[in-house]
Amino acid sequence: MHPALERDLFLVKEHVGMFKAANNFDILAPETGQPILYCREPNLGFFTKLLRFTDYKRMTPFDIEIQDLNGRPIIRVKRGISLFVSTVEVFDQSNQKIGAFKQKFFSIGGAFTVLSPKDEPLCQLKGKWTSWEFRFLAGDNELAKVSKKWGGLGKELFTSADNYVLQISEDVPPDQPVRQLILAAVLCIDMVLKE
Repeated sequence: MHPALERDLFLVKEHVGMFKAANNFDILAPETGQPILYCREPNLGFFTKLLRFTDYKRMTPFDIEIQDLNGRPIIRVKRGISLFVSTVEVFDQSNQKIGAFKQKFFSIGGAFTVLSPKDEPLCQLKGKWTSWEFRFLAGDNELAKVSKKWGGLGKELFTSADNYVLQISEDVPPDQPVRQLILAAVLCIDMVLKE
């Protein structure tokens, strides 16, 4: 596992853009604001780009790469066309499936199940419909939480950019594979639940 994934605190910053089709994020160290990882959508097809500017945006496929600062892939997050609920697959740097997310059909505030490579439930992502807070829960244990960090009123009104703070519990060991899934899930909150 990449050393950057051993951290407990991340700032996920969406790229600002009024007319952007691709989902691009930077993952920063909140203490310094320095980039530690990049998230890019390098293989966006022509028709997907067109549909991203319509009401069908939430249904479009995506293929996001989380890369180190040298552009080497660490995690890949992929979804096909989605009609009602999303199923998102997550792959490691060797393109081996490490897990998936399955969106819940009826949930107030947004929710999905984080699955192992064998499609066994690992934890649940649950959100509140009254706020922008999400928690990763394994039973009663909170593995991580995500909250929205506002970038200023003008920025929020005139762009679709969002910033999120991810805090992983110290109880989750640094080499635990669920860390990769939690980081990948933060991108899915934006692309699956909040677009």
